[in-house]
Amino acid sequence: MRYGEATVTVVDPRSYMTYQPFLPEAAAGSISPRHVVVPLRRVLPKAEVLTGRVTTIDQDRKVATIAPLTGEAYELPFDYLVVAMGAVSRTFPIPGLAEQGIGMKGIEEAIGLRNHVLEQLDKADSTTDEEIRRKALTFVFIGGGFAGAETVGEVEDMARDAAKYYKNVSREDMRFILVDAADKILPEVGPKLGAYGKEHLEARGVEVYLSTSMDSCVDGHVVLKNGLEVDANTIVWTAGVKPNPALARFGLPLGPRGHIDCEPTLQVKGTDYIWAAGDNAQVPDLAARRAGVENAWCPPNAQHALRQAKVLGDNVVSGMRGFPQKEYSHANKGAVAGLGLHKGVAMIVMGKMKIKLKGRLAWYMHRGYHGLAMPTWNRKIRVFADWTLGMFLKREVVSLGAIESPREEFYEAAKPAPAAKTETPAGARTEERAKAS
Repeated sequence: MRYGEATVTVVDPRSYMTYQPFLPEAAAGSISPRHVVVPLRRVLPKAEVLTGRVTTIDQDRKVATIAPLTGEAYELPFDYLVVAMGAVSRTFPIPGLAEQGIGMKGIEEAIGLRNHVLEQLDKADSTTDEEIRRKALTFVFIGGGFAGAETVGEVEDMARDAAKYYKNVSREDMRFILVDAADKILPEVGPKLGAYGKEHLEARGVEVYLSTSMDSCVDGHVVLKNGLEVDANTIVWTAGVKPNPALARFGLPLGPRGHIDCEPTLQVKGTDYIWAAGDNAQVPDLAARRAGVENAWCPPNAQHALRQAKVLGDNVVSGMRGFPQKEYSHANKGAVAGLGLHKGVAMIVMGKMKIKLKGRLAWYMHRGYHGLAMPTWNRKIRVFADWTLGMFLKREVVSLGAIESPREEFYEAAKPAPAAKTETPAGARTEERAKAS
């Protein structure tokens, strides 16, 4: 666009963007958490960034209502609208899940999981109560897709390394459990590599239970449909995602699973001034449909979202100037997944040929692909620097659980001391009772 031709306003409840494929490595300490996020105001210097939430959209007046972090809500007019709110964790009404579960959708959760796991090792090393120790060293992961398999692989690696520094804790004392309702894990890389991933995790001592789910986890008592019951302080929920539920309030056409129904041009159906992309959009997969797959939709992954964004940006400018819209089409290039340090699986699609890799080579493919896909050269360099230092220096195993409530210690020191109770002499109490009577 020409200078001054338009104003681009970005509204987001966070002032940064998170590169989610790196969350498992951030949870394991392989990458600094700061290097997994990109500050919006720094990378979008020509845009207006508002920290808040869009609560409603009035399509007739072309006005969005913004609820900032503090202060009163206000209206923001627009000519063109792009909805890219992403997805949230898909949960079910399981007793105890809200109180006990840990998600893996944001960097805060990855940091919290890392501190929590190391804190459990501290507890187990310092107690003589066998029940407390067993519960602290039991880790349950629900969901066997990319997020679940990668997270359990990275966290198991970290816990194995950390156990070397505890006199009373060893890897054999820990119990890792991976649960999935499907009959396989890592479906994105195909059945053969998924089976290899399952065998690999089991060889490392991870119990994998397929075709089952969790019935409850009240107070950490996990009950699975297959009859298994365990007590665990750590329950990680990675059982898929769903579109942001706020979409239901915007009056946009939604698909059967809550995604915004879009044309192949990424325009929202029935409009000529609203576009959508990424995890919250239902976009026809033209490449798959041309290959004979009926009713194919683009899967919610970074591979499509990054490419959709470029087409969407061009189409918005074309819409402003009255030019025709371009349809989005992209053939799947494969998938990569890391299962811990030097371990991974990869499926590379080259035309009609599929190359399947596993082990160290697949792990290099995983790091190389995501390292180059990480936004901005600033973050690329920092991530590769973290990996390079990790080759020569030992992994950090420090738990900083206090950062979750940093003011607690100061509050304990600064709060007023309780008033001291003064004892009344027995004779005085007798005299007071006599006066009262």
